[in-house]
Amino acid sequence: MTLDPHHCITCSDEGEELTVLRVDEARAMALCSDDAGAHSSVEIALVDDVRTGDTLLVHAGTALMRVCAAAGASA
Repeated sequence: MTLDPHHCITCSDEGEELTVLRVDEARAMALCSDDAGAHSSVEIALVDDVRTGDTLLVHAGTALMRVCAAAGASA
């Protein structure tokens, strides 16, 4: 069996990079957008200090890590 590092070992889904449009800290959720402009709600409890403009690696509706910080912020 060959493992593909770009896909989840459990469900075979691929993580996607989404850009944060708005953050709801009280609910630990963010409204995000993909490159095509499609919006989705993302659970952000696993990533500290998520800000509008950050790019997050998202799998199954959960942000796993910050790929790129918003301009003027540190990752």
